[in-house]
Amino acid sequence: MITVTDLALSFNGQTLFSNVNLLFQSGNCYGVIGANGAGKSTFLKILSGELEPTKGEVAISPKTRMSVLKQDHYAYEEYTVLETILQGNPRLYEVLQQKDALYNKEDFTEEDGNLAADLEAEFAELGGWDAETDAGKLMQGLGMDNSVLYSQMSVLSEKEKVKVLLARALFGNPDIIMMDEPTNGLDIKSIAWLEDFLLDYEGTVIVVSHDRHFLNNVCTHIVDIDYTKIKMYVGNYDFWYESSILMQRMLNDQKKKAEDKIKELQAFIQRFSANKSKSKQATSRKKLIDKLTVEEMPASSRKYPYVGFTMDREPGKEILAVEGISKTVDGVKVLDNVSFRVAKGDKVAFVGENEIANTTLFKILMEELEPDEGTFKWGVSTTQSYFPADNSSYFNDCDLSIIHWLEQYASDTHETYLRGFLGKMLFSGEDVNKPVKVLSGGEKVRCMLSRMMMFGSNVLVLDQPTNHLDLESITAVNDGLIDFKGIVLFASHDHQFIQTVANRIIEITEHGCIDRMGTYDEYLESRYRFNQ
Repeated sequence: MITVTDLALSFNGQTLFSNVNLLFQSGNCYGVIGANGAGKSTFLKILSGELEPTKGEVAISPKTRMSVLKQDHYAYEEYTVLETILQGNPRLYEVLQQKDALYNKEDFTEEDGNLAADLEAEFAELGGWDAETDAGKLMQGLGMDNSVLYSQMSVLSEKEKVKVLLARALFGNPDIIMMDEPTNGLDIKSIAWLEDFLLDYEGTVIVVSHDRHFLNNVCTHIVDIDYTKIKMYVGNYDFWYESSILMQRMLNDQKKKAEDKIKELQAFIQRFSANKSKSKQATSRKKLIDKLTVEEMPASSRKYPYVGFTMDREPGKEILAVEGISKTVDGVKVLDNVSFRVAKGDKVAFVGENEIANTTLFKILMEELEPDEGTFKWGVSTTQSYFPADNSSYFNDCDLSIIHWLEQYASDTHETYLRGFLGKMLFSGEDVNKPVKVLSGGEKVRCMLSRMMMFGSNVLVLDQPTNHLDLESITAVNDGLIDFKGIVLFASHDHQFIQTVANRIIEITEHGCIDRMGTYDEYLESRYRFNQ
């Protein structure tokens, strides 16, 4: 159990949050959400003891073992996978090291024997004799073979290291597990296994994630960082989202009434302040205005960009024909005889374990790469807009400001129009003059989406469009693609994004592709039945 009392944190005079009083209990999973910069990861660091708050305290029950998912993928290069996982239970690993050191002594004394006996008893009590088996089960659940336990961390791929560090956090049945973006880099099967693991877990889980499907499946509570406050709500993410929309409408109504009242009172003052007979009444109105201003509801940190795609013209019946495309990248054949046709009304999600295959296919369709074999043909009535997985070429060597960068792609280049458009994409005021090469990942994504919206295309090709975005921006892109009347070809790791946008799933396999009409959940269910 974790008790948070009167917690506050300030940086450089700016308050991230204050007056925080929360209770985290066993058997619950808490999803921590909030806008980018609200302090989600910082809050986790305070709870784990890595960071000291400005005020207040975090109290954890005695003898409670906490495990934190580490994000430094290169911190354990000199260790084996097994050693890295065992370090997830520090005391067990320490006992193991002490035992080995004792048994390797040349002058083993009677005192050493007594200490060894005590260590053996503690080792057994900590589950040491089952530790290797337990570590193997974790790796198998995450889709890796037991043999990897004896490999050095330094030889693993980035994705494999992510899984090992996750297994390290889960190892040894800790009382509290804290995780920041645990699904990043995981495949669908591994995420499903992690969800099942957490559903059966009896301790306390506190997790920061942008994966809405994951939050819906595992969370019993949502911890929302907003209004410089942190509040806890019962329910999963969808329940919180629907409730928050309703509450926001109520707050906006209250705010609007207050603003209208202020305008009314200001007009009254202007009209009667020069009239001596009304001056006393005008003064009382002024006091009311001051009171309303002080008590005005604070602006929410939540900002939703406007993402909306429109077509300049309707596409015809012929959209795209792909025939026998193959391509080898760096000596590996990532596309092998891929064939499919896209029809009017299709919104196709491209899935599969090999991300490079999807990216390579999209690059071929957008004529950035030539296929080794096969052909493709776009319908004559189609126009395409492309969102690449790697957008660095659009920004890295560019000295333009945001507004001048977007001007390159706009048919209406008036500053008023561009500023208004960028304002909807959360670039307001002087933000539009920031050089694009210094933008954050999320800001660059919003620029790329703005660029796509300028073209009026009837076919959208998007490769991982939700990467680097916060939940609010992901929701905006999600809704924009749902509402779009044209054709969408996209790749994404976001389960809910795929489920709500796609009406067709194409999985790129080692030899061709699997093509199924229907939702993502229907596709996964049919694939699961087939594999059984």
